[in-house]
This record gives sequence, C-alpha cells and structure tokens, in this order.
Amino acid sequence: MQFITSDGVRLEYDDVGTGQPIVIMTGFAGNKEIWRSQVAALFQAHFRVINLDRRNHGQSESTAKGLRMSRQGKDLAELLDYLHLDHVDLMGNSMGAAVAWAYCSLYGDHRLRRMICVDQSPKMISDHGWPYGMLDLNWENFPEATAKMLQVHTTYKRINDETYQAVKKAQVGHRFNEQLNQPLLWDHAFQDWRDVLRQLSIPVLFVAGAHSPFWSPKHAVAAAEMTPNGASFIVPEAGHIVMAEQQERFNERMLAFLKTAVPVSAS
Repeated sequence: MQFITSDGVRLEYDDVGTGQPIVIMTGFAGNKEIWRSQVAALFQAHFRVINLDRRNHGQSESTAKGLRMSRQGKDLAELLDYLHLDHVDLMGNSMGAAVAWAYCSLYGDHRLRRMICVDQSPKMISDHGWPYGMLDLNWENFPEATAKMLQVHTTYKRINDETYQAVKKAQVGHRFNEQLNQPLLWDHAFQDWRDVLRQLSIPVLFVAGAHSPFWSPKHAVAAAEMTPNGASFIVPEAGHIVMAEQQERFNERMLAFLKTAVPVSAS
C-alpha cells in the first residue's frame, strides 16, 4: 500500500489485521521486513499492524527532499491522518524510535496510547552530562565520527533465517543510497530528545541490546528514568537489531507491555 505526503513523496506501508492500531518503523538504511516476526505476533494478538517504509527507505520513494528528522515526524503525522488513526501505539528501532520522538516534539502525544523504543539513545553526542552517546561521537569529532556508524556490524546474535531472507528479498531493486541520506544521518545525530521524553504522558518502554555496538545499554535505563511513565528492558545476547536477534524474548515483552494497563517494570 502507499500514500503521498504533502510534499509529493510516495511512502509504502503494509496494513494487516484489525483491532488496536500500532505503527512500526525501522532504523537508518533498514526496511519494514525486519519486523516480520513482530508483525506475525501482533496480528495473532489481534492488533492492526501498520508497518512503514520511511522516506528514502525500503520500497518508499527516494528523494533529496526533507532529509531531516522533523520531516520524518511530519510524514508519520500525515500517515496517521491518512489512515484516520487515533489512540495508536508506536514502535521504532534506532532512527525509527527517533522518528516517534520527532513526531511528539511537533504534535505531542495526545493521539498516542503507548510507545516502544528499541536501542536508540535520546542523545547521540556524548558530553559531561550524558555518557550514553554513539561510539566516541562528540562535538569535536563530528561529523567524521558518524561515518563509523555505517561500518559497524549491527548484530550480536544471528538474526532469524526467515527474517533475513525476507529482508534480502525486499532489498532487490531498492538499494539504500547512503550518500544521498548523509544529511538525514547528520541531523539524526545532532538531536537531543530528552526534553521530549520528559513531557510524554503515555507509557514508554525503552529496550536495549545488552551488546549493542553503538552505545551502553544503560541509555535505556537513563531514558526511562526521565520519562514520567517510562520503563526499560535490556535484552541479553542481543545487539542493535534486538527484535530480529531475540525474537521470542522481544515479542514476549512487547506483547506484555502493549496489553497491560501499567508500564512494564525493568527486570
């Protein structure tokens, strides 16, 4: 399925199931097929699952327009409008989680019910007050240090074979353009979403891979502590793509969080 944004860009998405809606977004250079296991689990649990390939990602249109996080947040808002969605859950991995924060920065969280943020620090540049940034990125070595992000092996544990094959199949004819999207990566790295987290009123679950190659998993604990209804969960034997590396463990916590009336506490 597809819709056209207000600036004329075609975005592709899947829409399956009925019931409580949840919108899913993956990270930089990713595509929606990485969520194959979660889509199946949510569908079985009677959720309506909207799985989005963001601007310049997956099968969505590649463009030089709007290569900033604010536009990504607006794209999400326009999708919610297009599908007439309210009281919706959001789930994102890496930059996909930051898109949810960009949306909330612009529009607040009154249309949302819950949020799951997977292995994304709310501040990627480390300083004396925030030690949970990306690799050794700081204000002195930016932007050179961001190039290391593209060279990192993102997983700690091998992802599920069926998910891997689905991702590879989806990539055929849809090559991600790293050079074109460099401004988006830089804008992503510049952001500090901590003020947004402090203002959220909805339950938010911050998930981290215990062996993430980008940052200490303690970023999830720190983010949960500053979020009024925040909770954290560090997944053992997982890197950055937690939901595809530890599918069963992730899906169990995901469904528990989405189905309970109160935030799931850390364990």
